Amino acid sequence: MFFPSKIQFTERAAGGDISPVFMELPFTSPQDIYEQLNAPYSILLESIKGPEKIARYSFIGTEPFLVFRVKNGKVEVTCKGEKTSPSAHPLRKLKELMALYRSSAPKDFPPFAGGAAGMISYDFVQYFEKLPKSAVDDLYIPDAHFMFFDTVIAFDHKLHKTYIISCPAADEIVTGPGISIDDWGLYYDKACKEIRALHNKITAEIGIKSGAQDKFKTSITVRHEMGKKNYMDIVMRAKEYIKAGDIFQANLSQRVSADIRDVKPWQIYKILSNINPSPFAAYMNMGEYCIASSSPERLVRVAGNIVETRPIAGTRPRGKNAKGDIQMRTDLLLNEKERAEHLMLIDLERNDLGRISDYGTVEVDELMITEEYSHVIHIVSNVKGKLAKGKDCFDIIRATFPGGTITGVPKVRCMEIIDELEPVARGPYTGSIGYISFTGDMDLNIIIRTFVIKDNVAYVQAGAGIVADSDPEREYHETLKKAEALIKTLEAL
Repeated sequence: MFFPSKIQFTERAAGGDISPVFMELPFTSPQDIYEQLNAPYSILLESIKGPEKIARYSFIGTEPFLVFRVKNGKVEVTCKGEKTSPSAHPLRKLKELMALYRSSAPKDFPPFAGGAAGMISYDFVQYFEKLPKSAVDDLYIPDAHFMFFDTVIAFDHKLHKTYIISCPAADEIVTGPGISIDDWGLYYDKACKEIRALHNKITAEIGIKSGAQDKFKTSITVRHEMGKKNYMDIVMRAKEYIKAGDIFQANLSQRVSADIRDVKPWQIYKILSNINPSPFAAYMNMGEYCIASSSPERLVRVAGNIVETRPIAGTRPRGKNAKGDIQMRTDLLLNEKERAEHLMLIDLERNDLGRISDYGTVEVDELMITEEYSHVIHIVSNVKGKLAKGKDCFDIIRATFPGGTITGVPKVRCMEIIDELEPVARGPYTGSIGYISFTGDMDLNIIIRTFVIKDNVAYVQAGAGIVADSDPEREYHETLKKAEALIKTLEAL
């Protein structure tokens, strides 16, 4: 059965209220379904583990009707096999495309009901700020890469339901001349047909591929591209900038890589998600590259007129048992350095949200709680505000991207220093993966605990927050601890 009915839909659409059409199904594993649909230009946004308020939904998008790509200032839009290169600011062009279609969803409906899903590279910040570009861009991955979906699969982990959702006429309105009021019934029927076809495909094939597990017996050699001494050297140089008063804190990362030969990127994601289940996990298959992420951190979420960010700052390794976890958690929360660093980053996030929120509405509604993941314990806070009139998702991206927890304070000067000290461009690392819905909602993670896979090489990057009293060797080992789940994933191949 499809919801709403054809009569209900056409009456609302004639009045300008376009609602998604959907079919409700019993709950099924997002990974089992994605495994049937995995192909170039597809995405899985998966909440595997975490508190309900941040890990309720997962989404799958496949067969986009439009692909939006940006690299070195050039915007490329691919639609129906044809590429165009409009001369426009990337964020402005993305906003223009999204503004062509707007839908409204029922209350308590999955927040991504069609729209754009994809990735913003850390290097996308060059379109907001005038920054140096001296680090080598050896991976040459797009600065932004979004896919537009008129049909998605949504999973509600709270209600244990699966939805196939379609946005009638989204393709025609975004990419073509639009439609007339008389056409809404035809596009309702087309949406139902697409939902039925996708339902038949996943129910016919589920269990065929997922039942046969890929098995590998290979030796993976991990290369530490920077090395301990070099990393400790850049920590010392950052501390000199702190001593001189240029910055208060900076996040510096190192990269490791491994040849994976015939190992499928999807297999890497499945192992990683089992070793390190996280609330903001994602898998992107973009053909030329893949991203397998087990991120624990949200950059920003928009739900209606509420905007929130969830900074993570402060890390300890997991204990050997429950008692050890308690000791580590206590040590973390009582550590003056960790508390000071976290509070500094909360202030940065409050300032970022203050730029696009109504005056006086920004508040910290969760202060310095701890969250446990497979190999580490983090200090986490939640900052939210009421979105100011006239502001939208794209103003929010400009105000908050990239996250302060992975740059430092003050943000712009830290990014200049990161470019100077880190030898390679970050690319997707510390950028964001997520969605911008036709309903106006948005949710973006921060790309950490993530593999970037290109040309049969898997790349992992991990960083640490450097402050005035940082010990270089300890910070080096913190980066290794943060990368441990990913290294173990490679060892499991």
